[in-house]
Amino acid sequence: MKKTERMKELIDKLNDLNYYYYTLDDPKVSDKEYDKLYDELVKLEKDTGIVYSYSPTQRVGGEALDKFEKYIHRGNLWSLDKSQNIEELKNWDKRVRRLIDDYNRDNEDKLPQPTYIAEYKFDGLTINLTYENGELVQGATRGNGIIGEAILPQVKTIRTLPLKIPFKGIMEIQGEGLMPLSALEEYNKTHEEPLKNARNAAAGALRNLDPKVTKERNLIAYFYNIGYIEGKSFETHLEMIDFLKENRLPVNNYLKICNSIDEVIKEIEYVNEKRKSLDVLTDGVVIKINDMKTREVLGYTLKFPRWAIAYKFEAEETTTKLLKVQWNVGRTGKVTPTAILEPVEIGGVTVRRATLNNWDDILRKKVRLNSRVLIRRSNDVIPEIMGTMDTEEETYPIGKPEYCPACGSELVHQGVHMFCLNSLTCKPQLVSRMVHFASRDAMNIEGFNEKTAEQLFEEVNLVDIPEIYELKYEDLIGLERFGDKKTNNLLNAIENSKKTTLDAFIYALGIPNVGRRTASDLADHFKSLENIMNAKHEELITIPDIGDIIAESIVEFFHDPKLLEGIEKLLSEGVEPIYEEENTIENSFFNEKTVVITGTIEGYSRRDLKEIVESMGGKVTGSVSKNTDYVIVGENPGSKYEKALDLEIEIIDEEKLRTII
Repeated sequence: MKKTERMKELIDKLNDLNYYYYTLDDPKVSDKEYDKLYDELVKLEKDTGIVYSYSPTQRVGGEALDKFEKYIHRGNLWSLDKSQNIEELKNWDKRVRRLIDDYNRDNEDKLPQPTYIAEYKFDGLTINLTYENGELVQGATRGNGIIGEAILPQVKTIRTLPLKIPFKGIMEIQGEGLMPLSALEEYNKTHEEPLKNARNAAAGALRNLDPKVTKERNLIAYFYNIGYIEGKSFETHLEMIDFLKENRLPVNNYLKICNSIDEVIKEIEYVNEKRKSLDVLTDGVVIKINDMKTREVLGYTLKFPRWAIAYKFEAEETTTKLLKVQWNVGRTGKVTPTAILEPVEIGGVTVRRATLNNWDDILRKKVRLNSRVLIRRSNDVIPEIMGTMDTEEETYPIGKPEYCPACGSELVHQGVHMFCLNSLTCKPQLVSRMVHFASRDAMNIEGFNEKTAEQLFEEVNLVDIPEIYELKYEDLIGLERFGDKKTNNLLNAIENSKKTTLDAFIYALGIPNVGRRTASDLADHFKSLENIMNAKHEELITIPDIGDIIAESIVEFFHDPKLLEGIEKLLSEGVEPIYEEENTIENSFFNEKTVVITGTIEGYSRRDLKEIVESMGGKVTGSVSKNTDYVIVGENPGSKYEKALDLEIEIIDEEKLRTII
């Protein structure tokens, strides 16, 4: 077999494996078997000098772009008219029915009464993909609906997107690029600069000139429309969705057929409750007419299609006045601004503070004291200032700090951030480091909270982490709020923390860019503190999810003489980080079983349930198939429950699960 033929064979096989792994969450082979095929393809590409555009090796390739090129969409990407109350929705339904009746009165080819399709309205960034001759040849932002920006290298980083499909004609498909909330959580564990919300994170990733930055966000996408297709037509929306699925394009499982506007309203109520447990952001429901001929007859206004509407949930945006800016010093010495606002209610919560990322953010958003600012609240996190609004009141510039607000040291500017380098006596830095060190996921010193850390800093002169293990009864008993019981409890908690796991200790050290997950990966790979401390950059980057930046942080951290001295002191105080191989219970209920979880179970997050199943030897996947052994079903289960019933897979309800646990 020629090398090029083998390459094409490998590409088809790897793309098929990617579809099962990333889109269906139902792997066909082990990671080792996949890597063997992938490595063979890489070698053949190197030997021949030929790289096909649809090769899986091209998901992240090339250098960062200098700028985005413009792209003209073949089919217009229309905005949707929006409704925020039921009355507006009912009026839209009446207009639709009147237009259908008008047409049927004057024409012999009658239109059917409307059947509506309800789908999630995703809160991410609209993307438009172009396939030609079965290959992904372009990806673009929506732009103004006619002209967008070309972002092909960025969309190629989305693992669920096929680079090659069976359909050979020219086709443009419209969808939404999203950052799952779980991916946002994992990202923030391993990056010093946390992302504030999933919507901005997805948009920022896809509009980043460097696709390697995009890849770090682990985006996904869902598609819901074909805007242009050559040589093919569809009679219904459902037929079009099935065509997308046949071509292995990711389509969200939620799609509801409604025969009346009352059924649509029930779905809206269901989704409004359901969306709180989803792993992606949604801000409403899109309602479309299923029949394509009806869509053609109803047509468009200057702005919107008449055959679709978006029902938006209550906006979590509002405006208020910026009263002042408070500068805060973090664990790493970074000085960041927080906006103090005139209290305002948003989403049923009174908001008094909002995020401003850095000095550049203040300048870019033109934020000034006394200005009226637009704030957005998302998923119970501190709201973010999105920009400013016109105001007749006088506004004042925000002063850029030159000295640390806590200790008075001169600030150093590094990129867009400001840092206080006084790590020895700057109180917020020291207190934050000690609180992090003692936190539950780290050394788990119960009772050592921020208030205690501040008190010990001020009254006992506790300024270095190893000194925690030198505290004595007489140091604490005379302090305010420290009676005999509390003193002994804290000292016992400190003593008990000496026996700790290796991953918890690594996390406790506060290495920049190393979160709980990365600390666990380091422990599993190196299995001892000494090995981690001596790790080389080349070996670190072989660990999944550890790139150059994280590897650099780890190497630099363990080459700092002052930090090494602190670690030695901790060990001499009796701290003993131990690596324990993870054992599963061989005869446990879930041992070697494939499990799917759907719905919510009181007292357990999805992550908790996944860890429980895995600790009992099971494997958790995201989709139900004939290979699934059990489906754990909680309240408000999704379509996975129905599919499990169809396939006659054993259901584990909440009561049975608690018995198993």
